[in-house]
Amino acid sequence: MEPARKRRPVGLFVGLCTLDVIQLVDRVPAADEKLTAREQVVAAGGPAANAAAAFGHLGGAARLLTAVGSHPLGRAATADLEGLGVTVTDLAAGSPEPPAVSSILVTASSGERAVASTNAVGHRLTPPGDLDAWVAACDIVEFDGHHMELALATARAARAAGRTTVLDAGSWKDGTRDLLPHIDVAVCSADFRPPGVDTVPETLRFLRRHGVAWSAVSRGGRPIVWSGPDDGGTVEVPTVRVADTLGAGDFLHGALTHGLATTAAHGLTPETFTEALRCAASVAARSCASFGTRAWMRE
Repeated sequence: MEPARKRRPVGLFVGLCTLDVIQLVDRVPAADEKLTAREQVVAAGGPAANAAAAFGHLGGAARLLTAVGSHPLGRAATADLEGLGVTVTDLAAGSPEPPAVSSILVTASSGERAVASTNAVGHRLTPPGDLDAWVAACDIVEFDGHHMELALATARAARAAGRTTVLDAGSWKDGTRDLLPHIDVAVCSADFRPPGVDTVPETLRFLRRHGVAWSAVSRGGRPIVWSGPDDGGTVEVPTVRVADTLGAGDFLHGALTHGLATTAAHGLTPETFTEALRCAASVAARSCASFGTRAWMRE
């Protein structure tokens, strides 16, 4: 008798989808200066979209709730994600307006990036009528803090259904304080600054006071600092030759969500949380070693 196949974890991702135009340049041009880029990548982007792509790449079934629209640029973003196996539910499907477009310059010598984007400006999304069914069909839900009205409705539904919730806290946003009580795991960037909070330990304490049981702060190539209900510590980040940091935080969250989904039924412990962070850091580091947001998935 053949052994039973392990079921793929199902992740629901709620948040931003953009179309990223990424140029590799020798340096960021000065005012009124034109440069020829070394390379170019055009792909779907945004924290939730990239996290969903990573989750799917690692073997999960990824579903994305977002706003894209019917404009040709929006269709290009959707096609890119669907080509990676992500199921996209476009809550702005009837809109002819172009999606958010991110213009990104990556400096070849350092991998640092400069980004301009409208993000979710101009989109107010009404939660779909079948939201409870979407939540019930998944194992874990990840949010990036964009489309906050949709995020709050989904987080409440996830908490009611007993699903693990994960927040990619890239920056403090209107509504973040209301979202936190519905979040089980929050991983913040070093730029995440709640009002009146200046240090990493203060950030972790703030999250605990607002109901988040498990939290961490990622700091680029420096160790990740984490905190749990009864413990805390750091997780080392692999050292790589950095070609491009774009999307690394998004991929860390997608990989972390995948790792947490495999342990969701058994609950989190310091051991499982730190192992999920360690694996996620490895994925994020691998993504930094090549230009663009898709090359690492093809290696």
